[in-house]
Amino acid sequence: MRAFYALLLCLFALVAHAKHVVHNWDVTYVTTNRDLNQTPKRGIGVNGKLPLPVVEAVLGDTLVLNVRNSLDTSTSLHSHGLFQRGTNYYDGVAMTTDCSIAPGTNFTYYIKLEQAGTYWIHGHTHEHNFDGLRTPLIIHDPKDPNPVEKEFLFAAEDWWPITFQESLAIIMQQHGPGYPYTNPPYTLINGFNGSLVEPLHFEPGKTYKVRLVSMMSLPLWEFVIDDHELMIVEVDGVATKPKAVSVVRLAPGQRVAVLVTAKPNRSMNYQYHMTTFADYLPPIQGVYPQQINSTVIYAADAPVFVPHAIPSEPFDELSIEALEFMPTMAVDRSLFFNATYGFTSNDVPYETFNLVAYESPKVPSMFSALTTGEMSLNSITYGPATNAQVLRHGEVVEMVYWSATRVPHPQHLHGHAFQVIEKGRTDDATGEFRRRVPEKGFSPMMRDTVMVYGGEYVIVRFKADNPGAWVMHCHFDWHLGQGLNMLFISAPQLMQETLKVPRSVVDQCTRQGIKVSGNVVGHNSFNIDGAPKPPGLIINRFY
Repeated sequence: MRAFYALLLCLFALVAHAKHVVHNWDVTYVTTNRDLNQTPKRGIGVNGKLPLPVVEAVLGDTLVLNVRNSLDTSTSLHSHGLFQRGTNYYDGVAMTTDCSIAPGTNFTYYIKLEQAGTYWIHGHTHEHNFDGLRTPLIIHDPKDPNPVEKEFLFAAEDWWPITFQESLAIIMQQHGPGYPYTNPPYTLINGFNGSLVEPLHFEPGKTYKVRLVSMMSLPLWEFVIDDHELMIVEVDGVATKPKAVSVVRLAPGQRVAVLVTAKPNRSMNYQYHMTTFADYLPPIQGVYPQQINSTVIYAADAPVFVPHAIPSEPFDELSIEALEFMPTMAVDRSLFFNATYGFTSNDVPYETFNLVAYESPKVPSMFSALTTGEMSLNSITYGPATNAQVLRHGEVVEMVYWSATRVPHPQHLHGHAFQVIEKGRTDDATGEFRRRVPEKGFSPMMRDTVMVYGGEYVIVRFKADNPGAWVMHCHFDWHLGQGLNMLFISAPQLMQETLKVPRSVVDQCTRQGIKVSGNVVGHNSFNIDGAPKPPGLIINRFY
């Protein structure tokens, strides 16, 4: 009985603490060079400013984003890493979960925060993320298993002097991919010139949490504090068993939180380093690699520790365990996704999953799932260019990501987190480079964005326990724009029974002349005449 009353008190306390965290955002154009040595360009900010404000809330709160679209094109916001259980229509993916926000109109996202950890919010229509529409989302847990007195946040992004549409036009030009790096990017930290990062002040013996968020469009980056251990305790919003490392590497879309325990005395100061690089591209002087340094201050007059070298290494998912024990999930279905580069007959380049370059349907896929009855179980309903996979509720899906070319891909799955099971090389005939998590007594780490390097494969597993229309795509913005995207329809008949779409979502479609019922083209049949078709491609394995 005491335990029952204690549970009631905890529930009452949580309800009493829960609140609406309200942000009023007017999404606008902002012409700026972000204080970098670059030509100013037209970016996308909020309330006439860049960077966007950091969003912070507490587990159990409701995030209310009142958005005014003052652009001349549609836009949307995606809360990267949030599952949106029961609110698939707030996932912010144009023509999958909604019709985006029309120019000159208002829309409100009501997002119940049921996950604690490190996330971010970014534009998901027309890849507005690339042009600045992005900011960290931090959800604090009152019962954090690793409480600290102070946190630090480092959110990294690349800022290009050309817009996304300008750069995509260069890449997708006829006769092979163009080279946009004649207009190279530079790195922003927490929205400002990386060279302006401030020192950290440590008190001897105290432990701090450092949250790392990669809001990059292309490069990787690493975080190091000289002669300090970084204890990983969270990856992509999922708590992990503590794992000590000397360096953390992040790909676009990924997040990691680490604990850092300060030295016991003030005899020495140290440096921290953030290195931006793209080892899959030729080096660009001053851009790739680029190192940003600042000081960890214990005492104003203490000497600075000089390291022998700054460590650098890939992030090892296979050695990290989830804090909440879940053994390797037993597989119900296996799917193979070959990330392949190809050209049309007139040499326009595309990125594909299994030779299919994604094209948006004419009816948002969520509405097709909700309005087509038993036809929702057939992938034809969603059109050939969505590469749709229809999943049974609760089945465990194993995915093999395969990049046989030299091009890497940070693959992000909406609405779920997955266990990382195995990695290896695509040209390994002997199994020498195959690494896999232990079969027993191990709780594989879970995350929502995994880096698949060129010439490698990665195996992940997830449980399809979140009914909705969810995309999986590469988080290099260019690759998404070139078609490296596909669709999962999870439990469509359960969606029809449980998902109630707000009128405000439907109204955005209606005012843009977009249908909200029927298959890919709005028919209540298997007639998909007029559906977008993926381009016919000649595959280039060696790109």
